[in-house]
Amino acid sequence: MNPFASSAALDMQGQFSTQDTHMYSVILPTYNERKNLPIIVWLLAKMFADNQLAWEIIVVDDGSPDGTQEIARQLATSYGEDKIILKPRAGKLGLGTAYIHGLNFVRGDFVIIMDADFSHHPKFIPQFIQQQKAHNFDIVTGTRYRSSAVPSLVNAKPGGVHGWDLKRKLVSRGANFLAATVLNPGVSDLTGSFRLYKRSVLQHIISVTQSKGYVFQMEMMVRAKALGYTVGEVPITFVDRLYGESKLGADEIVSYGKGVWGLFVGV
Repeated sequence: MNPFASSAALDMQGQFSTQDTHMYSVILPTYNERKNLPIIVWLLAKMFADNQLAWEIIVVDDGSPDGTQEIARQLATSYGEDKIILKPRAGKLGLGTAYIHGLNFVRGDFVIIMDADFSHHPKFIPQFIQQQKAHNFDIVTGTRYRSSAVPSLVNAKPGGVHGWDLKRKLVSRGANFLAATVLNPGVSDLTGSFRLYKRSVLQHIISVTQSKGYVFQMEMMVRAKALGYTVGEVPITFVDRLYGESKLGADEIVSYGKGVWGLFVGV
């Protein structure tokens, strides 16, 4: 019997008599997210307020030509410069380095990484926190490919993807199957980018991670497992971006394949 699935364990999960005194820092990498940024910030701010959590959002913008940085400055004026912190860069320098850059400015005990294009809904973050607290996980990762949380979480619903055509679903499934077969990382969604980390754990993993593009997320999880960090999973619903175009192209797909091989021989 799974001890985490017992009625006693399920009753305990997420039930805490004391207020959460931790601070949660969200790193949002952006490029041409002028339309999406106000929506995701509003949803994050509301979620944190509803759950009485201390928070901040670090916006790492890679020189967006659409005015994303100006929107971020307006949001900082509205929510407070201690809540919305813009840390721009000169140009498109890669997703991995965006997280590295943002991590230099976080003040929170925990760091949440997610997309700014509304693909990741903030409503799942309380479940991430609940899972982390129940089992003191170093990392909690969202998964599109499980029907239940690991370990069990009483209010979790099956994960999934909405807004993708069959081809893109097959590519994503195939990429995760390839990585899982070759690398055996013990998690179901290696290519996902919606995660909660203990700050010190993220700092350690980033310091040894070599990839800078879309392979970055996969390498982070593989290295986390190799370093002995504990990982929980929470099912999420991934929704294709509201505005703008996907940044995933043929170059990233080729890079992913090379990345899987590089991790197989190097980790």
